Amino acid sequence: MKFKFNNYEDYKEQRQAIYAEAERLLNEGDVEEANAKMKDISTMDEEYEAYATAQANLKAAAGSAKTVGLAGLGVHGADGVLIGSLGASAKENDVLDSEEYKEAFMNFACRGVKIPEKFNDAIKGKLMNAATSVSDTTAVIPTTTMKEIIRELKDRGELYNRVRKTNVQGGLEIPILSLAPTASWVTETTASTDQKVQANKKITFSYYGLECKIAQTLLANVVDFAEFTEMFVPLAVEAILFALDKGIIAGTGSGQMTGVTKDDRVPAENVIEMTEAEVGSWKAWKEKVFAKMKKKYRNGVFIMAQGTFDANIDGMVDSTGQPIGRVNYGITDGETYRFGGKEVMTVEEDILESFTAASDSEVFAVFMNLKDYIINTNMQMRVDRWRDNDNNQEKVKVTMVCDGKLADANGVLIIKKKVTA
Repeated sequence: MKFKFNNYEDYKEQRQAIYAEAERLLNEGDVEEANAKMKDISTMDEEYEAYATAQANLKAAAGSAKTVGLAGLGVHGADGVLIGSLGASAKENDVLDSEEYKEAFMNFACRGVKIPEKFNDAIKGKLMNAATSVSDTTAVIPTTTMKEIIRELKDRGELYNRVRKTNVQGGLEIPILSLAPTASWVTETTASTDQKVQANKKITFSYYGLECKIAQTLLANVVDFAEFTEMFVPLAVEAILFALDKGIIAGTGSGQMTGVTKDDRVPAENVIEMTEAEVGSWKAWKEKVFAKMKKKYRNGVFIMAQGTFDANIDGMVDSTGQPIGRVNYGITDGETYRFGGKEVMTVEEDILESFTAASDSEVFAVFMNLKDYIINTNMQMRVDRWRDNDNNQEKVKVTMVCDGKLADANGVLIIKKKVTA
């Protein structure tokens, strides 16, 4: 291992020192060395997680092991009690995916039973990037269940599963070139020129908590972990997905992700207004919207409310009567929408208002390549129990620490409604 730890406080102290050094280097313009320090932080995080998990495994083994001889290839304490195994199985075991922890987590979420202290180090290791404290009312989702949640997010999240995901250090200014680098030709005698980073070519990710609250009454009658997973995963995924999709489009940037429609880096010329007469005219769309699509950014999608597509786009034809907006009725995949050769993704009106319902100057459609948007998260979720005194309910709160914003705002087209007098 590159780093050594004696405890959690030791890890935090070392991590903060490297963080401060990376910040200093970046402020001095030394991007290469700053990125190297950020890689050290990622390595340290991984090594501490492995250390914390190993510590928890040893404590768990100490609680149930029997005294054996050297032939058992065990590691023994001074009192002769077996505290760990030298076999490969000990390295492979994930204490937060053990049957014991799954049972403990289920009882914690459903009935408020405290998680045994021997799991505390492993829990801290998982939450190390969350910048939050750990208490008796905190737990992390078992590894297998967390993987199931991630799979569900990828399968069901229409916007979420198309954006880029990163896991970089929060709080540091990161050059966009580091997230979306370019290439240049070199010869034997010339090297590629360094790509200078301008002030508006940096982004900073923060630590924002996305919360999903589940009433305990929904989980109170669960009796086994399989049943618990079957109920818990859909409840968490549905709430988190909606919040992420809404954040991508309309996040305010204050205590939450910065949505596409709220990003002031989108060029002013990319903000387009359309009247009621224009929104139903292919000529107007061609002149005002499609003409603004630069060649390198044309591989994007339209995002709009279902009501906008149904009322204003579907059935639109050009001057020769050829259909421009259409629905393909698939047998297995359901309806898919196209407009001017571009894919149309429809969202709930809680995310984007339909043209009819939108007010003057309100955004009703967006054109963009979703890969130009980045969600930054380590995909670790903490679970806390709390009491909602207003409604007299015990609740389970699932929190995912994340942030999101555009890496490249130049290809985004924001389309707003214009009300004529």
